[in-house]
Amino acid sequence: MKSPLAPAIILSLFALPAAAALQPGVAAPQFTAVASFAGKSFHYSLKNALKKGPVVVYFFPSAYTSGCDIEAHTFAVNIGKFTAAGASVIGVSLDSIGRLNSFSKDPNYCAGKFPTASDPHGTIAKSFDLTVHAAQPGMTDVRGVEINHGFAERTTFVVSPSGMIAASIGGVAPADNVHQTLKAVKALAARRN
Repeated sequence: MKSPLAPAIILSLFALPAAAALQPGVAAPQFTAVASFAGKSFHYSLKNALKKGPVVVYFFPSAYTSGCDIEAHTFAVNIGKFTAAGASVIGVSLDSIGRLNSFSKDPNYCAGKFPTASDPHGTIAKSFDLTVHAAQPGMTDVRGVEINHGFAERTTFVVSPSGMIAASIGGVAPADNVHQTLKAVKALAARRN
């Protein structure tokens, strides 16, 4: 018999501090990926996004899991504040693009407010020096669907238009992650003005 708490316990481990994650002052790895915005797939380029202003790159373990659902919803609710500070947001996980198409348009989570990128092999996460954990057999999401992919640790980076990491946030609760990221984006905007 599977414990309904097992996924929450396992995924909570990924909220631990990102000791090895890239730190402020380092160049952010440039990446391209298949992403989803409001349920539609497209080709995302960090380089192109940075031409418009700072970018919040947030890594999350898996769509449709308790902490990630809270984090996506909190970003969606606050997206206007990020936009007002000149920043865009991209979520990145090892989820398939099919799962992300559903997650990105779901009104309870991303709500079509920002894109999510598929990093199926953890290549992008590893380029940011994040730990990628193997899939956990038999693990299911909040819908009861099996999660058959690995997990990147929950860490968020604020990347300045010059391509440098301005802030790295990890080891905090999902909603706190969003609020700390917003503070970092506003601080970056104040320095640029």
